[in-house]
Amino acid sequence: MAASELHKIISRGEDSKTQFKRQFNSIDALAVEIAAMLNSEGGKIIVGVSDEGEIIGVEDIRRLNQWISNVCSQKIDPPTSVITENLSVDDRLVVLISVPLGTDKPYAVNKTVFWVKVGADKRRATREELRRLMQASGGFYADEMALSHTSLEDLDRLRFRYFYEKQYGQEIEQFNATTERILSNLMLMKSPHLTLAGLLLFGREPQRIRPQFIVKAVAFDGNSLSEMAYLDSEDIGLTLSEQYKTTMGFLRRNLRKLQSGQNVNFPGKWELPEIALEEAVVNALVHRDYLINSSIRVFIFNDRVEIISPGQLPNTATIETIKVGIQIVRNPILVSFVPKLEVPYRGLGSGIPRMIEECRKANLPEPEFIEDKTAEVFKVVFHRPTC
Repeated sequence: MAASELHKIISRGEDSKTQFKRQFNSIDALAVEIAAMLNSEGGKIIVGVSDEGEIIGVEDIRRLNQWISNVCSQKIDPPTSVITENLSVDDRLVVLISVPLGTDKPYAVNKTVFWVKVGADKRRATREELRRLMQASGGFYADEMALSHTSLEDLDRLRFRYFYEKQYGQEIEQFNATTERILSNLMLMKSPHLTLAGLLLFGREPQRIRPQFIVKAVAFDGNSLSEMAYLDSEDIGLTLSEQYKTTMGFLRRNLRKLQSGQNVNFPGKWELPEIALEEAVVNALVHRDYLINSSIRVFIFNDRVEIISPGQLPNTATIETIKVGIQIVRNPILVSFVPKLEVPYRGLGSGIPRMIEECRKANLPEPEFIEDKTAEVFKVVFHRPTC
């Protein structure tokens, strides 16, 4: 990196991905800074620069480099690697430590303490944050989590029996095992409790246990959330398959049908491609972050439709990668079951490309895909055609 580029970085100040340090007085302090960035989004630690951005320089470069090596191989678990660069700036030596986005989260310091970045600062991770870090790296899945306040009594036995007999072509009694054993084999139960997947797929009253896991749908008379008037509103609960069907019903009754050059006797086409909307709704239900106690939101405005699901994109997924069909599964049990429950999910990573293609075929703008890391939501925006 050129000195001029480093000056530009310093001039922008500290943030969650850029940290200034005069020096490190202990190897543990260095380990904490690196681990916090690994557990967040990676970034750069610039050693030899004060908090105010003044270039001080590094005095003992040999000791610092030895500490960096020891931190990455011994102090941080699992071991990691960083890239260092020694820069001569204003006749002083500055060390730039580039920390990658961690792919084996969570990273512990001395095997016991976990740190995360909060803006330019850092703090110890909460238990909930540790779960989400493990989820991000594929070490933990929210849908396989046992729910302590559930039991077999929370299962809709008729719904599950109908599914089992239709899917496997035999009655449960023929399996020569208890319902509890069958549910456990299918990862829908961890005795004596239902898993989150079991509750969401076959629960009698899922929202009694997890009231936030609904779809809040609103059709506004305007183009802003600040609009006081709305045309339709519904809180959509029950199982995932019922949430899908009811949400699609809400969209159908609040979107227009256009003739699009067809004969007046034809029923007309949806103003937005039905397949694209189906994909967006299914993705929101299947791929949302269920460690966040928040609802999916479907907002219909005069000029657009927004489908908002809780959570950032998982692990290394980006807007660019999902557009080309690269998929990272956050809820594998849900993914394996929903295609068997009359929900049009294919599990091929083709959902986002299909949304784009269907809008192109309808001569509509491509949908927007927005990841808001501050609000921790992922949003799909469809632009409605003007009449």
